[in-house]
Amino acid sequence: MNEKVRSVLNTIVENFRSGDIPEAVAIASYPIPDIPSTKWSFTNRTLMFLSGTADARGFRQWKQADRWVKKGAKAIYILVPCMKAQVDEETGEEKETLRYFKASPVFACEDTEGKPLDYEQVELPVLPLLERAQVWGISVKAVPGNYRYRGYYSPDRNEIALAAPEEKVFFHELAHAAHEKIKGSLTKGQDPLQEIVAELSAQALCRLVGKRIVDTTGNSFQYIEHYAEKIKMSPYAACLKVLGETEKVMGLILTGTQSS
Repeated sequence: MNEKVRSVLNTIVENFRSGDIPEAVAIASYPIPDIPSTKWSFTNRTLMFLSGTADARGFRQWKQADRWVKKGAKAIYILVPCMKAQVDEETGEEKETLRYFKASPVFACEDTEGKPLDYEQVELPVLPLLERAQVWGISVKAVPGNYRYRGYYSPDRNEIALAAPEEKVFFHELAHAAHEKIKGSLTKGQDPLQEIVAELSAQALCRLVGKRIVDTTGNSFQYIEHYAEKIKMSPYAACLKVLGETEKVMGLILTGTQSS
């Protein structure tokens, strides 16, 4: 492995061990856009995502946004709870109870036209290493974000979606793509070790390409610490555990070839 890469990784890990890091900035600093699906259940947001969109709304909601559903567009169906007011026999207080769920149609933003949405007007910067994603046939696009995520990599759709313009967000998702190529497939969901590999890679790539206008080491430490706790390890120990895999991920991104 390139000694420069290894040196950068070791420096980051050592900073995590010693505590010599900037004050952590909340990962949730990216504001929640004012879109209806932000308040949906996890199940409905998953249904929306699996349908190929990050923003879906009903007819009236799109009309309120000065957009209209295209003719022939197919609906996505989400589950809406139907509640009934009942009086508690013991307390005499009125409360709502769930009666049943009904399927409600919504439509993807890609199937609408009209006034541009706020997040559609966000321009992604010229991203270092974007050519690696292009060589791998991965599309990169901007999407609305929220407090829970700033981007994602979808192997099924072969795309990286970014809800924030920072290079580190792109590097994190690109690292997931590289990790998948090395392993053959990734564990579904937010696997702690996979997330640590991606975040450690992203922080190291920021240093290697000189993109550190805002020092995000504190963010990365907080992120890794969160996942390290899930496997009952310290951030330092967790980084050491995945250091070998991280080197392979970075090697593939930087050179396009897998190291042995």
